[in-house]
Amino acid sequence: MHEHDRLYIDGHWYAPVGKQYFSVSNPATEAVISRVPAATPVEAGQAVSAARTAAEAWRRTPVAERAAYLTRIHQGLTARAEEIARTITGEVGMPIKLSRRIQAGLPLAVLESYITLLGNYAFEERIGNSLVVKEPAGVAVCITPWNYPLHQVIAKLAPALAAGCTVVLKPSEVAPLSAFILAEVIHEAGLPPGVFNLITGSGESVGEHLAGHPDVDLVSFTGSLRAGRRVAELAAGTVKRVTLELGGKSAAVILDDADLPTAVKTTVGACFINSGQTCTAHTRLLVPEQLYQEAAALAVAAASAYAPGDPLDEQVRLGPLVSAAQRERVRDYIRQGVAEGAELLTGGAEAPDGLTSGFYIRPTVFGRVTPNMTIAREEIFGPVLSIMACRDEEEAVRIANGTAYGLAAAVWSGDPQRAERVARRLRAGQVDINGGSFNLLAPFGGCKQSGYGRELGAYGLEEFLSLKSMQFKA
Repeated sequence: MHEHDRLYIDGHWYAPVGKQYFSVSNPATEAVISRVPAATPVEAGQAVSAARTAAEAWRRTPVAERAAYLTRIHQGLTARAEEIARTITGEVGMPIKLSRRIQAGLPLAVLESYITLLGNYAFEERIGNSLVVKEPAGVAVCITPWNYPLHQVIAKLAPALAAGCTVVLKPSEVAPLSAFILAEVIHEAGLPPGVFNLITGSGESVGEHLAGHPDVDLVSFTGSLRAGRRVAELAAGTVKRVTLELGGKSAAVILDDADLPTAVKTTVGACFINSGQTCTAHTRLLVPEQLYQEAAALAVAAASAYAPGDPLDEQVRLGPLVSAAQRERVRDYIRQGVAEGAELLTGGAEAPDGLTSGFYIRPTVFGRVTPNMTIAREEIFGPVLSIMACRDEEEAVRIANGTAYGLAAAVWSGDPQRAERVARRLRAGQVDINGGSFNLLAPFGGCKQSGYGRELGAYGLEEFLSLKSMQFKA
């Protein structure tokens, strides 16, 4: 077991004053694989102080130098990509084949996109007799979740550093190990002391202290709706800027002229990726009533390809959930779906056959789900798909928009113009049309209770910038 006993503050590995630790478990074996410090508000305050001290020099660092630091970080992460993939598979449970591409590969692609963006981004422009400049927002706190631990960090850290902000990072204590690899890489890259600081601790203690700290200028948070509300509440005390990326209950709207087999198979995949532990997972499949029986049969067949198994097996597509608590949460939702009258087409709350250890769950598909059911309204965060029949396009749009969330959605139609027309009516931050692929340069984020603010591309960079206009005498 590799134990981490220090935090990274002001360019040094720092021993915390407390002696409390969080245990990190492998969700496939239930064995403890590491420990990380449970920092206190004392260390959180020291990290903010270091970031504040470093802020002035870092904001004045030329853009080309900032890009050079990001390039060295990219090189360091690339050299350790296999280690990162295996580390995240060990702490989250994503199958290793997917971890290489997503958990290790996606952060590298995001980081590279910001290195490229810095080469041509205009940090100032002339408008009449004014010079409008885009300046670093200051000290940024980044609070990240466990499901895509390094990607969520890089999606905040890369634009923050590119913008000229200094950063205090608090990753989830459930899956913090890749953040320590990142800190090692950053140290080796020679980033100036205080520009990046790593604090591991609970949300209730460290996270709340950081969100309300008067020397923090901005909080970028990804996590649950409940925690996001608390972050916004605490940040309001000092009127600091906040970006929130919260939950989702994404609908895939399949219209009557769609390629049904492709639409259903793709939706099941988008629901089950990372064992359903994805905020943008397409967990509601909306289909015309006349296509319901065929769609249900196709979904069951597609789900059968996701047999749970050892995430280190190159052939496995569905790993365990991240923890025992998460497994019980998903099981409770499945039981609730049955109790409220949804038709259980495949899966269920029972443990998968042959898996005596690990936080595994059966891939589950419900049919005849109605909008008022709990499984149609609340984020489950597990491999659970709800199929909902609709009378027509109007009802499909109404049901798709009928939750508190607005993060992602999908539309499937044989007519691209019709698909785009429906997509424009969906209240979501991003809509995939006929399986459109993820775009790292497009804005990522939601509306309604999925949060506000955007990540990725120039849109993500601008969340860490402040505008100033300087008027000159004409």
